[in-house]
Amino acid sequence: MSNDTQGTWLTQEAFDRLTAELEQLTGPARIEIASRIEAAREEGDLKENGGYHAAKDEQGKIEARIRSLTELLKHATVTEAAFDGTVEPGTVVTATIAGDPSTFLVGNREIVAEGSDLTVYSPVSPVGAAIVGLRAGEKTTYTAPNGKEIAVEVTKVERYEP
Repeated sequence: MSNDTQGTWLTQEAFDRLTAELEQLTGPARIEIASRIEAAREEGDLKENGGYHAAKDEQGKIEARIRSLTELLKHATVTEAAFDGTVEPGTVVTATIAGDPSTFLVGNREIVAEGSDLTVYSPVSPVGAAIVGLRAGEKTTYTAPNGKEIAVEVTKVERYEP
């Protein structure tokens, strides 16, 4: 799956959820991790201070997530999914891929709330790019990263409802 942020489509619910997460990370989470780092520093020798190193690692993860969310939200398009029966970002697709039935969302993984088991394919992933613009009943193939041609038949297209 791609970590594509350019022109990412988000539902209003996903945009609000990610904005709240960004506010939490840039405010209370940063303050809390800075306090933990300072407390660990006060313990003395930093070379063998596991609490200090764990807090610094967590700080790095928080800062990376802040950068990711900032970029994603900066380029997000927040609208209802355009739906005319074709596969587009914001649609749930049921397809037969290499003979196996599969149901997935075309879009960004950030659209789906935590705890959902819905698979997400970016519209620029090999399968996503192959099926964008298709309708139920249409077939195509795409080239997998290993070079193999894989057959896909779209059997159902629905608007994503979070």
